[in-house]
Amino acid sequence: MGSAAKSELKLAEFRNEAYTDFTQPENRRRMEEAQARVRALLGREYSLTIGGKKLKTDAKLISTNPARPSEVVGTLQKATSEMANEAVETMYRNFAVWSKTPAEDRVRMALKLAAIIRERKLEFDAWLVFEAGKTWPEAEAEVAEAIDFCEYYAREMARLAGVQPVVQLPGERDEMRYLALGVGVVVPPWNFALAILCGMTVAALVTGNTVIIKPSSETPTIAAVFAETLTEAGFPADAFCFLTGSGGAIGDVLVSHPKTRFISFTGSRDVGLHINELAAKPQKGQIWIKRVVAEMGGKDAIIVDGECDLDAAVEGVAVSAFGYQGQKCSACSRAIVHADVYDEFVAKLKPRVEKIAVGPPDDPSFYMGPVISASAKKTITGYIETGKSEGRVLTGGAAGSGEGHFIPPTVIVDVDSKARIFQEEIFGPVLAVSKARDFEHALEMANDSQYGLTGAIYSNNSAHVQRAREEFFVGNMYINRKCTGAMVGAHPFGGFNMSGTDSKAGGPDYLLLFLQAKSIAEKITAAPTPVGGE
Repeated sequence: MGSAAKSELKLAEFRNEAYTDFTQPENRRRMEEAQARVRALLGREYSLTIGGKKLKTDAKLISTNPARPSEVVGTLQKATSEMANEAVETMYRNFAVWSKTPAEDRVRMALKLAAIIRERKLEFDAWLVFEAGKTWPEAEAEVAEAIDFCEYYAREMARLAGVQPVVQLPGERDEMRYLALGVGVVVPPWNFALAILCGMTVAALVTGNTVIIKPSSETPTIAAVFAETLTEAGFPADAFCFLTGSGGAIGDVLVSHPKTRFISFTGSRDVGLHINELAAKPQKGQIWIKRVVAEMGGKDAIIVDGECDLDAAVEGVAVSAFGYQGQKCSACSRAIVHADVYDEFVAKLKPRVEKIAVGPPDDPSFYMGPVISASAKKTITGYIETGKSEGRVLTGGAAGSGEGHFIPPTVIVDVDSKARIFQEEIFGPVLAVSKARDFEHALEMANDSQYGLTGAIYSNNSAHVQRAREEFFVGNMYINRKCTGAMVGAHPFGGFNMSGTDSKAGGPDYLLLFLQAKSIAEKITAAPTPVGGE
């Protein structure tokens, strides 16, 4: 670990970062100024970095604003397979030095990173608006989450540094220490282009691993700005690489390289399964079983029981389904409603959803912005067309007009549990509403999924709530609240089944995924050596 004893840092108790209130005129003005500053930076070119060397390639990756696709956000490089190999070899060589950096120093770097992002919060908000299509509140919540990850993982590393307490046998000095793993590949998604990128990267670095950051090709500019911030916070160039490019060109190379020790991935089920399969096959010269930390999406349900606050349920479903255009792995895409309140729920949901304004997210009057890309829009509208034959369109149902990748919020009711729009992850502003005969049936329908990430129940029936606690098979379950908005520290995040490895980001177990434990027993007296155990 590079530290023989626990960190001497005295850290205050963790508290989640407060959100900026954009209803206040001064904060609105500051955000508008931040947008103007960032807009002036749009179109810049960013280099790859390998071991501190800045590199450019002939092939370029052009990132555009999903609300205005003609507007270039950033120009980045398309790394080659040779560069990917060089990055792994460089990080492998550097691991011996970085892993011996005292844990206390790494903790200080994570805290410095949190301070820098906090100071530049509105700037990062603006980057998310322009490149990820996030509205002001969604961007603000994401940047606050990035800060939370830095603060929380710094404290967790301070807790895990040095000698860990174990049972002391007579005649022995017994201890356990956590060691860094080696070279890690961090593959973040575009939908939380800063927060998840920051969380996975900081977790790997603060535990003493070297890291190769391979961001999504949809949001590489935010990742480039973040990489610059890592350097500003004190993380040395020898500890991380920044590689942009297609998964096909460099992703498989990074995952399969025999000197890659672990892969931290958030994204689609299919890509996650491919990474897991590739990592499981040992390569020539490989001396370890690679570790895969994966979060792979969901098909999340909210159960609306016959006994509940129906207005609260309508609000929770609408916010969970259409926040950030439904492009969250935690988004509600299935509302499963008890027959006793189904008609009233549907009647209340329609006007609530139709209040949602859709438009460019740099204008705070809009609740929903664009979906991330033209290809995403095509896929989502294809599901909507399928849904028209699987249920009744309550509202929405048509593609948005104008330059950006806009889709109005769409609700399809009377959907059978075997329908494609009930079973398959759409990752867009499409909600399927289904009728359950009773609570037993609602719970059965909610669990009828290959995924198991988030879920919620609105109910005033304590017996039903208790059953959901025990039988609603999801990694993150919420009671009488929306199913999005997990908070670092309070809601460790990760799901079951095809939703991933249940890694519980933002929780007390997470850093252990980036460490390995070494048990050390020293005989200090003539007491007999134990004969039991392994």
